[in-house]
Amino acid sequence: MGKELIANSRSRSVCETVNGSHQFTIKGYSLAKGMSAGKFISSDVFDVGGHQWAIYFYPDGKNPEDNSMYVSVFVALASEGTDVRALFELTLVDQSGKGKDKVHSHFDRAMDSGPYTLKYRGSMWGYKRFFRRTSLETSDFLKDDCLVMKCTVGVVRSRIEKQRQLTISVPPSDLGHCLEGLLKSGMGSDIIFEVDDETFKAHKLILAARSPVFKAQFFGLIGDPDIDKIVVQDVEPPVFKAMLLFMYSDVFPDFHEMTESVSMSTATNLVQHLLAAADQYGLERLKLLCEAKLCKQVTSDTVVSTIALAEQYHCSHLKSVCLKFAAAPENLCAVLQTEEFGHLKQACPTLLTDILATVAEVDDDQNPVRQKRNSSSNIGLNIFDGVDSSGRRMRRRL
Repeated sequence: MGKELIANSRSRSVCETVNGSHQFTIKGYSLAKGMSAGKFISSDVFDVGGHQWAIYFYPDGKNPEDNSMYVSVFVALASEGTDVRALFELTLVDQSGKGKDKVHSHFDRAMDSGPYTLKYRGSMWGYKRFFRRTSLETSDFLKDDCLVMKCTVGVVRSRIEKQRQLTISVPPSDLGHCLEGLLKSGMGSDIIFEVDDETFKAHKLILAARSPVFKAQFFGLIGDPDIDKIVVQDVEPPVFKAMLLFMYSDVFPDFHEMTESVSMSTATNLVQHLLAAADQYGLERLKLLCEAKLCKQVTSDTVVSTIALAEQYHCSHLKSVCLKFAAAPENLCAVLQTEEFGHLKQACPTLLTDILATVAEVDDDQNPVRQKRNSSSNIGLNIFDGVDSSGRRMRRRL
């Protein structure tokens, strides 16, 4: 006995029809008579199975040999296509309400001859002798000089069904959430950070994997792998906590959630300090996230400190955004009156030159006639010595 053949895979070919119908009403039938054999009245085109179709009604028949004794009805392929296979059904509606429609259906005979193939645009299927005209004109199909017919088209489609593969819904990664839980629980921690009067437990391997600074501090040539406590200076506890949360979860910290309630200006200040901490510990992605956050939080009260921060930590995009904000006519007056701007004039006069240059660019953009300006940097700085009540810059009298 031969071995039983066991298939390693399966597939199935499925042929089916995409069906659609269109109702075509001919009002004024008597006026259509006499247009001569071969002339037709066309319905509007309708879509079925990705192709367009139309119904052609011949009041005097399609063939001259029939001497207008019959009306002819055909369904035509009205769009481009080759070898379109379809089934058809033409129905002349009984308008007496008795439901005795006259139906010519190809669907019922599909087993005998199969679908009809339309070779190209304009190919038709139908009946030259659809109905004897004298019988039609005395029947319940014609009412108030009106005919109603319905056409159903079933376009043949074939497809291959492959063996269905079992699928399992896979949830998104929760690695960050799990590591955040590890940080908060302190389980397995091997390093403690003292930040002011608060302490934070962490894991040296995770910190080293995230920060080149911690990697060098713990496992570098001059690092100390046995160190178990570090005193952190120049970083505030909420900022250090936020940095640790990011290092474990890779999600930007929510200061409002961390501190339960915090104002927008305080949140901006915390993000500024977080950017500085990210720079200190080599967390480039966190630094960019802080930069993007600060770009969205620029106000007249915070723009000066943010410009100084961007200058110090080489955040060119953030600096550009802040300069354009400060130089805008609707913001300039408020910016110049802030306490931070007074400090900036003393601490970093080079930034005033940057602001001045940006103001000049804004003026040029808004004034189509370029006015002659004095290029002296000393005179340029003097325009910031005062503003009037409307925000116009005023020069100090020498």
